Amino acid sequence: MSSVAHPPEDAAKQSFWMPGNYVPTVQRTNRSFQACNDIVACFMERANVEKQYAQQLSQWSNKWKSIAESRPLYGSLMTAWQSFFTSTDRLSSLHASISQALVTEEGARVKAWQKETFPKKIFCGFKESHTNTTSFSRAQRPWSKKLIKLDKVRTAYFKSCQRELGALEKEKQSNENTAMSEEKKERFKQAREKATEEKEKIRDQYEKTLEDVSSYTPRYMEEMEAIFDSAQEEERKRISFLKQTFLSIHRHLDVTNNESVKAVYSELHQTLMAIDEQEDLKWWKNNHGPGMATDWPKIKEWVPPVKKLKRKKRDQKGKESNPVMIGGVKVRAVYEYVGEEGDELSFKAGEVFLKVEEEDDQGWCRGVLSGGKEGFYPANYVEVAE
Repeated sequence: MSSVAHPPEDAAKQSFWMPGNYVPTVQRTNRSFQACNDIVACFMERANVEKQYAQQLSQWSNKWKSIAESRPLYGSLMTAWQSFFTSTDRLSSLHASISQALVTEEGARVKAWQKETFPKKIFCGFKESHTNTTSFSRAQRPWSKKLIKLDKVRTAYFKSCQRELGALEKEKQSNENTAMSEEKKERFKQAREKATEEKEKIRDQYEKTLEDVSSYTPRYMEEMEAIFDSAQEEERKRISFLKQTFLSIHRHLDVTNNESVKAVYSELHQTLMAIDEQEDLKWWKNNHGPGMATDWPKIKEWVPPVKKLKRKKRDQKGKESNPVMIGGVKVRAVYEYVGEEGDELSFKAGEVFLKVEEEDDQGWCRGVLSGGKEGFYPANYVEVAE
């Protein structure tokens, strides 16, 4: 069986009302200040964890993005795989923002509040601690003096009781001693009566001193409670602020209720559900199978070769005086030609335009397209239009 716990004998001495026992209440201010330091340090460390996690997510995503691109997946299946990297990048940004918020919002807010809430008094620690110590000490001083006086009177009374008891024992022994003279017995009786008289006198002082202490107690309690209530109110404000701080930190860390996270996983799920084996097989058929476009064998018309001039020679030719045709001659392109240099014309088979300069010794003519662009073209690619 477990024994019933009993309070220690000196429990009353530990009471708040006893002299000096207000100290824990005063020291609570210092402990609250230190608690704020610990809270900031705690969540700065958590912010670092969030930052490292964000970096690890990003590193993982970057690594496997490049690997996935070289793997033989395709179509909606490849899109689904890549969607994991996209969602991870978004989660990385989210956790990076959580880290930033813990540092810049919560950490900075607690430090600013801490600086405002715990003003210091020069050479005396915190102003609140100094004020409470002074107030409690001032309120306890008169009552402490009365307690000291009461303790002295109580001690004197107990000693007088002890002396009376000793005198009673001696008187009793003398009365039982038949051989003792009456005169000697009378002296023991008188000693006992004197001890009793002194005891009653001291008890009277004891009662009056106790009455003085008792009459002062209500005032003492009122003053002490007022100071204590003031300290409690300051502590209530601190607790309330830290509660709101913890709730704010919770909102940052609770990703289960974060709409951005919900959106990430919702979109990821939709992408995964969109995997379509029929569409993927169709894509493979069209890009790597029978559905691919093929240049089946057929007759190809012969296209005359083009004599290409070096740029320097072309420029020199341009400077020579070739015969220029007044008004030009309409020609029709027999073959399609794509100019390879800036001063060459491009045209499709069947297109009609003007030849404005006769063929040179390299087989090139100068012409003007219907849009007004002028340039060279191979003479054997056109015929005179009827």
